[in-house]
Amino acid sequence: MEEILIVGLNHKTANVEIRECISFSEKENRESVKYLTSFPYITGAVIFSTCNRTEVIVSTENIEEAQNFIINFLSDFKKIAKERFKDFLYYYLGKEAVTHLLCVAGSLDSMIVGEPQILGQVKSSYTTSSKEKCTNVILNKLFHIAFNVAKKIRTQTKIGNSAVSISYAAIELAKKIFGSLNNKRILLIGAGEMAEIVIKHLARNDIKELFVANRTFENAVKLSSQLTGTPIKFEEILDTIEKVDIVISSTASSSFVLQSQDVVKIIKRRKNSPIFFIDIAVPRDIDPEINKIDGAYVYDIDNLQDVIKGNIEDRKKEMNKAKRLVEEAVISFFKWMGGLELVPIIISLQDKIDGIIKQEFQRSLSDDQLSLDGEENINLMINSIRNKILHDPIIFMKNLGSSHRNKKQYLNAIYDIFNLEH
Repeated sequence: MEEILIVGLNHKTANVEIRECISFSEKENRESVKYLTSFPYITGAVIFSTCNRTEVIVSTENIEEAQNFIINFLSDFKKIAKERFKDFLYYYLGKEAVTHLLCVAGSLDSMIVGEPQILGQVKSSYTTSSKEKCTNVILNKLFHIAFNVAKKIRTQTKIGNSAVSISYAAIELAKKIFGSLNNKRILLIGAGEMAEIVIKHLARNDIKELFVANRTFENAVKLSSQLTGTPIKFEEILDTIEKVDIVISSTASSSFVLQSQDVVKIIKRRKNSPIFFIDIAVPRDIDPEINKIDGAYVYDIDNLQDVIKGNIEDRKKEMNKAKRLVEEAVISFFKWMGGLELVPIIISLQDKIDGIIKQEFQRSLSDDQLSLDGEENINLMINSIRNKILHDPIIFMKNLGSSHRNKKQYLNAIYDIFNLEH
């Protein structure tokens, strides 16, 4: 029987320097799930990668082989020695794996409990794998249960009531640094989902001027218009930094957007007027060496955790309700999984009974004695006989349940009684 295995690391087990080494872009994700499912012991795979975690979720019949393969794959694909990341990995199997995935989708395992973005990110990862035909019936069922329980957590608990997110924390940090954002000039680099949320939070503050930079200038224009900001091209970033107080960066770049040597020159031209960099990207956008420059202060995603503790405590009070919903969903999933064990034996019984009945009819009646209507009636009779013969055995097997202590013995006995292949 196949099991669910999760191999991953997150903000609880690894710092941002390690997390960015194991993060996957959408393109890398597509390539990777195809490679993972080419391995004989992995029948389905989904890779979930955000700024706070990377997890490989697979369905497998050989846990040890699959686990070793995933670790070697991460090392080879990301070109990082196993020794650098292996100690930061966690492993979940079976019920623990299912519970973990449902908690992740429901935002119960996030850096910011209840953040709304996580479900969309889980759905996107699943869709990527599904389009590449790298999921199977087990993963399909698991992820749809995860989506359903996440929706219930959002609607049936108050876990998402307080307005907190990584983007929210970035703005709160900026306010904490300056006391107020009134009359502050801000440069936002990036125009993705995180940047859009930054804009929404900035709208509640009376900032003096906003600049938005993106590699695709059209996206910068679109995003900046939400707050009457000024769109700029990527090549204009360094010149713009010279006249702002805060830089918030959230791009999908695989390398630093801002280098230390560039900021040194900018600080000199600013006559050492301080500038604050808030980096909410993984991999990081802003060279951490910039923090060593007098007058330059860099905060990355790991520095945001203390900013939102108050709202986090409010959300944690709703955790018990949310965890009950998760537990119910886990029970539902494994009840369904238990039913999968019945499928082969039911098909075998049906085929055997069909064969017996058809053989008897063929022996008793020659083909030329049957009209078309008569043949159709006989087929209906065969189906009816088969269903009546198998009704009680099938009900008995279904009522055994996934946790019945003698379930395996009963199923093996049925295989033996009817001399079925298995």
